[in-house]
Amino acid sequence: MFWFYFQVLLMGKSGSGKTSMRSIIFANYIARDTRRLGATIDVEHSHVRFLGNLVLNLWDCGGQEAFMENYFASQRDNIFRNVEVLIYVFDVESRELEKDMHYYQSCLEAILQNSPEAKVFCLIHKMDLVQEDQRDKVYKDREDNLKRLSRPLDCTCFKTSIWDETLYKAWSSIVYQLIPNVDVLERNLLHFAEIIEADEVLLFERATFLVISHCQRKPHRDIHRFEKVSNIIKQFKLSCTKLAAQFQSMEVRNSNFACFMDSFTANTYVMVVCSDTTIPSAAMLINIRNARKHFEKLERLDQPRGGSSAISAIR
Repeated sequence: MFWFYFQVLLMGKSGSGKTSMRSIIFANYIARDTRRLGATIDVEHSHVRFLGNLVLNLWDCGGQEAFMENYFASQRDNIFRNVEVLIYVFDVESRELEKDMHYYQSCLEAILQNSPEAKVFCLIHKMDLVQEDQRDKVYKDREDNLKRLSRPLDCTCFKTSIWDETLYKAWSSIVYQLIPNVDVLERNLLHFAEIIEADEVLLFERATFLVISHCQRKPHRDIHRFEKVSNIIKQFKLSCTKLAAQFQSMEVRNSNFACFMDSFTANTYVMVVCSDTTIPSAAMLINIRNARKHFEKLERLDQPRGGSSAISAIR
């Protein structure tokens, strides 16, 4: 099996919320527990195994002024070489915006010099502190400014908060771009959805519950539903752990739809949504079970890519 290593830099001023978001996504913290986390000293390295053979080499860089200056001077080559992704976190309430932008531009200069192909993401964080009716305007102003400052690099921005689903939306989008065979995965997911006549099928990474792939056969009015589900199920899963129980599967039904969530491959959970509520639960669970082996093969990225899926459906 091939291993895919991606070096990810998580940077931003001290207190911007970098370690809190990392702990929520990758270490199963809940938002209120992040208050006890201390400031990051220098650089904290962590290897996050993701989807079996995808490894994120995550560097959480302390944002105190002395550390930041050191990164751009004596540690410049060590920090910024072979970087695949730069995630820069801005505290939306910062009173030192000019200094924040100065450090961000210094990061971009170092990235251009050492890792010019790196993807750049900016998280406008702690958006819950902004009045709700002002959030879109504040975010748009920051986004426009950051995109201008980032040239010639492309910068993708997200508004985030640890208190709602926006954090999952941002990290799902970032990780999605690192999955090597995501196009093959999505084609096969769509084929599976067509066979079982599902409205929508989602794949979640098992440990983080980030949405890593999905297909949609019918329109849905809530464009934020994926990250909402990620957040809700992750919290429910953590509650199960506290009771010494394991989350395995879930079914939700009403007069409009049936939703099935089940353990799928060794690295994923699947969620299937159907508007046909006459499909028996047992039939859907058998269909999910039958698809497992095929999708497990797709996760072995050292195998030839492509091909059609050999999945049959039971009705």
